[in-house]
Parts: sequence; C-alpha cells; structure tokens
Amino acid sequence: MSLYWLRAWGCVWALAFGGGVAIAADRPDCPRPMSLALHEHGLLYSGVTGEGIDKDIADELARRSGCKFVVSVLPRARIWQLIEGGALDFSLSGITNPAREQFAAFAWYVSNKYYLLVRQDAGVAELADFERNPKLRLGVIRSFRYSTTANRLVDALDAQGRVSHASSLEPLYQVLLDNRVQAMIIEPFDYPTVQQGTIRAQTRIVEFDDPPVPHGLIMSKKSLSPAQQQAWRALVDEMRADGSMQRIFEKYFSADLARTMTQF
Repeated sequence: MSLYWLRAWGCVWALAFGGGVAIAADRPDCPRPMSLALHEHGLLYSGVTGEGIDKDIADELARRSGCKFVVSVLPRARIWQLIEGGALDFSLSGITNPAREQFAAFAWYVSNKYYLLVRQDAGVAELADFERNPKLRLGVIRSFRYSTTANRLVDALDAQGRVSHASSLEPLYQVLLDNRVQAMIIEPFDYPTVQQGTIRAQTRIVEFDDPPVPHGLIMSKKSLSPAQQQAWRALVDEMRADGSMQRIFEKYFSADLARTMTQF
C-alpha cells in the first residue's frame, strides 16, 4: 500500500475513532450506580404515594441515560451538604446562589414564582405590613432559598429572630394553622394543599414582585467532571426540546401552566 493511502486511511480511522469518542463524551458516562436524592415537597415528591414531578424526571433521566440510580429521600438541608461533599451525585428542582455555585452545577428545566401565604387575621395587605409588624413570624424550610425579594424578607426577619425553621413543608402548614407563624413562602408545587378548605379559608396570598426563578437538576462538582456535567445538561435540554419535560408537568398542572413553567 502506498504512503498516500496509508496516510489517507490513517486520517479516516482517526476521524471515525475521534468521532466515536466525541459522541460518547456527549452522553452521560455511568461507571457506577449514580446517587440521587429526592425531598418530600408538595407535587415534587410524596413519600405517601411514592410519586411526584421529581420522581418522574429521575425515571426519565435513568431511562434515557441507561444509568442506574440509587434513589434516597432526604431533608433538603442534608441534600445540599452531601452534594457539597461529593457523597451525592444528584438532586432535583434546585435553585442556585453564589454559595451553591462553588460546589454545584445545574441543568435548568422549570421556572416558577414564589408567593407569601399569610393568615387572614394577620392584618397584612402588602409585604411591608408583614415586615414592619414585630409580632408576626415567618415559617421556612431549613436551607431553602427563594426569589430575590423573598430571600431579602427571610434574611431580614431571621436577623430579628422572627423566623421558624422546619425540615419539610408539612410541619409549616400545621404551625401556620396553629398561629405559631403567620406566614410561609409557597410556590406552584404547593397548590394542592394550599387550595384545601381549611388552609384556603384562613389564608391569603401576597405576591413578591420578582421574576420566575429557574429550577433544575443539581449536580455535585466534586463527584462529576465538567464534561459529565455538560452531558447531563444536554440530556435535560433534550427532554425540554422534545416536549418530554412539559408532558411530565402536564400530569400535575394545567397545560397552560405547565407550558409557562417549562418554556422559559
């Protein structure tokens, strides 16, 4: 074989082999079972039913990637600790802030607004009414962050000793009904419970003047390389592009709201 053909064949082989590597690098690589934690929160996941938006998304990620997920259910505060230390690969429906950017990467798939759910008898017509009344307390989930104005409210009240923390959502509803806190922060995933008779009759909603906040797949920078973070991000983008993500949300919300939340 002539030197010309050897060189030509070598180029073809390099392109074919290199192309294969590039294609492989675009997909998640799972040399081991991947750890993923859910947290119980309204429509995101219910330990009673074993169902929810996050569970559906995790199932679809496993199906598309071919990876095995070891799934656990943990408090949100513990999830962030494990993500930071690299002992947990993934969680879902997370939002970012400068501190989290140091140890976590994200793949966005939904965006939604936050609201203040306040007791009717608290005498609150607008956000400022709540903030300036020292007798009013706010209930929040430990380690949760929200939109800009909501975070500012939480931080200001926390500095005044006016914030009560819970490990999950359900206890907050109870302390709200018991008047031990007079408000809590909610999002669309909480709608079914908020619309129930007892809570609905005793509360009203005050809006934060904030844009929707992106939520997404949380990835540990300590356990996943930048290339693998991008591969998982591409998989999430694929789910958004082909309508799979919107269809998951349509199981839990109206078609219009599901479209608004997932197309941003």
